[in-house]
Amino acid sequence: MLLLGILVALAALAPSGRAQEAIDPTVLPQILDARLTSTPDRARLILDLSAPSEFAVASLSGPDRIAVDVRVAGLRFAAPPDVAGGGIVSSYTIEMAETGRARTLVRLSTPAKVQQAYVLDAVADQPARLVVDFIIDTPEEFAARVAADLAASIANQGNVPKTASTEPGTHAPIPDTRPLVVIDPGHGGIDNGASAGNGVHEKDIVLGFALALQDVLVDSGRFDVALTREDDTFLRLEERVALARANKADIFISLHADSFQQPEISGASVYTRDERATDVLDKVLADGENRRDIVAGFVLPSEQPVVVDILVDLMRRQMRRQSFVAAQAIVHQLEPSVSLRRFPVRQADFFVLQSPDVPSILVELGFLSNASDIANLQQSDWRDRVVAALARGIADYFDGMQDPAVAQRP
Repeated sequence: MLLLGILVALAALAPSGRAQEAIDPTVLPQILDARLTSTPDRARLILDLSAPSEFAVASLSGPDRIAVDVRVAGLRFAAPPDVAGGGIVSSYTIEMAETGRARTLVRLSTPAKVQQAYVLDAVADQPARLVVDFIIDTPEEFAARVAADLAASIANQGNVPKTASTEPGTHAPIPDTRPLVVIDPGHGGIDNGASAGNGVHEKDIVLGFALALQDVLVDSGRFDVALTREDDTFLRLEERVALARANKADIFISLHADSFQQPEISGASVYTRDERATDVLDKVLADGENRRDIVAGFVLPSEQPVVVDILVDLMRRQMRRQSFVAAQAIVHQLEPSVSLRRFPVRQADFFVLQSPDVPSILVELGFLSNASDIANLQQSDWRDRVVAALARGIADYFDGMQDPAVAQRP
C-alpha cells in the first residue's frame, strides 16, 4: 500500500506552489471539528478550523481514497464522527501526518473526484471552514488522476499538487454555448419591499446582491447574465416573468429579503413554485409578494382558465422538476456558508415563479424583521460569501443538467 509523498509537507508551501519560509506550528490554526455526509451521487467533507489555512488534495489507490492535507497545528478531537449517510464514501480518518500537517483520508466505495474545495472565513458564530465536495468519477479517469498525482509528486518535490478550483462557478469546462441566467432583484421604485427598523429597504439589499452575483457569474466565463432591473426601477411581477421567457432564460432566480411578524424567524431559504405552501409562513410570504402589484397601483394579472395542452403540462412539470434540482444545488452550497431555515428547500405559490418554460426559483436571503439577519444582509463580506455560494450552486445545477439521470430526477 502506497501512502505517498504525493502530498508534500505543506508547512513550507503556499497553495500556489511557491515556496515560503517554514511556519512555526505553534501559530498555525487547529481543526476544531469534522463531519462528512455521503449519498450515492456526491459527498461533502467539512473541517471546522480555528482560522483559515492552506490545503491540498490528491487521489490514491490500493484502496481507492482521496487525501486532503491541511496546514494546522493539531486536532481538538480524538476521532471524527462516522460518515452520515451512505454512498460514494465508506469511511474516513483524520490524523496528524507530521508536525504542522493534518491528513484526512477519505475511503471511497466507488471512484470519485474532488469537484471543488474552498476555505470560508469565520462569520458570526460559525468558525472558518474547509469544504470539499466529491462527485462520482469513472474508474479510468480516477486511475489517470492517481498516476498524474504520483508523477507530479516525484517530478516536483517541493510543489503542491494541483488543488480543486476554489473559485465559484469554475469547476467545469467553459461550454461553447453559455446558459443565460436571469437574476431578478425583487421590488424597486415605488415598491420598497420589506423594511428594517433602521430604514434599510429590501429593494436596495437585493439589488446589491444581484449586481454582485452578476459579476461573479460573468467573471467565471461560463454564463451569460441578465438582470430584470439594474437600478431603482419598478417592474410588475408579470413583466419580470415575461423578460425571462422572452429571452429564453435557462434559469430565473428571484432574490428577496422579507419580513415577518415573529422576529425570531431567521435564515435563508430557496423556494420553488407549488400551489400548496410548505407551511403557513410560506403562504403568508407568497401572498404578500403576490400583492405587491396591487400595492403599487397595478392590477395583478389573473391566470385565465384554459384547456391545457398535454405537452404544455408535461413541460411545466419538467420545469418544476428542474427548479427543485436547482434549489437543492444552491442550498447544498449555502449550507456551510450561512444560517438556513429548517427544511430550506421550500414551496409556495409565488406568482413570479409561474413560467411554464423556464426553471424558476426564489431565494429568500434572510429576514429584515430579525436583528441578526439585518446585520448580515448589510455586511459586504457576508454578501460575498452568499454570492459565492449561489454561484457555486448555479454551476452545480448546470453541471448536473448534463447528466440525464439528474435532469430527469423527480
